[in-house]
Amino acid sequence: MPPADRSATRQPQTPTLYSFTLSREEADALKGIISRGSFKPRSVPYAEAAAESAEGRCVVTLYRSGKCTVQGKGARDFVEFSMEPLVLRRVVLTPEPSGDGGDESGCAGGGRAVVFGAALSAEALEPHAGVDESGKGDFFGPLAVCAAYADSEIAPRLVAAGARDSKDVSDDEEALRIAARIRAVLRPNLYALSVFSPIGYNRAYAKLRSVNRVLAWAHARCVEKLSSAAPAMRFAISDQFGSPDAVRRAMRSGAAHVEIRSRTKAESDIAVAAASLLAREAFLLGLAELGRRFPGIDFPKGATHVRAAAEKLVRTHGAAALAETCKCHFRTTDQVLAATGHGREELPPECRVLPKPPQRFRNRTK
Repeated sequence: MPPADRSATRQPQTPTLYSFTLSREEADALKGIISRGSFKPRSVPYAEAAAESAEGRCVVTLYRSGKCTVQGKGARDFVEFSMEPLVLRRVVLTPEPSGDGGDESGCAGGGRAVVFGAALSAEALEPHAGVDESGKGDFFGPLAVCAAYADSEIAPRLVAAGARDSKDVSDDEEALRIAARIRAVLRPNLYALSVFSPIGYNRAYAKLRSVNRVLAWAHARCVEKLSSAAPAMRFAISDQFGSPDAVRRAMRSGAAHVEIRSRTKAESDIAVAAASLLAREAFLLGLAELGRRFPGIDFPKGATHVRAAAEKLVRTHGAAALAETCKCHFRTTDQVLAATGHGREELPPECRVLPKPPQRFRNRTK
């Protein structure tokens, strides 16, 4: 009797060795990761840097040639959650199968589902985009806007990947891990990012004189780009800011068929939730990039508790460094300049623009 065919039940083996050739910028980013946290340095011949994770689950080696190897039982996790979002800035791994014969879930580790409120609504299963931003209220760092696509096939996979309102994810590392899984589900063509570096944001604000106008322009560009990649998309959901028609007015004729649905608590939509995490990932990567460009300077999130870092930045690198690191229309800029003996006249022209004063009702006399 011939032996039974066990190929149908054989589980795929997860690779334990990954190899990459890194650019100088990527190599420096990798060295920054393994030089801090729980990694222990190792001595490896011909290596520029090498370290082992504290749990001994993986060893990362960067050779002088630019070749990088990641090996061990935890190699895939390191590639997916550290290399992809922080070093390579692209997806290189395909999602692991669930192990039960089902389809790929896009969730590392085989489809661990995260409950997204109640059952997905009929609207959530229609071909549509969700749009959200990150960094709007942060003094340092970029403004990132993202549009993410969802339909009846993709929406459940976004749920399984852990997509939810980024404000419900308090830990930045966890946000980066979820964002990596979301990118694996959407692939490069089913999400669109518009990231304003601080200097780019300052120029846009100087031209438009309104945060809401900058947001509307960026939301519109992301929706337009996504509509080209997903022609079945008929509407986009975004959080309501300013006039509900602001995004529509900023749309070009190429995406005229896309309806804009602005609402409060838009993150209850799975596509908006996915977009919120991808935008947050881009914002966090932007902050990390500032840290590499200005060593020794801490760039905290938010708009409070930032003055000490900003004053240190100005004293170390000069007032012009604010143009490259912060949103200069914040009143914090004037406070920092005054505390360090500088003025706005020392900043580039686009960084001297202040918010328009709020309109006040005037007493009318007959």
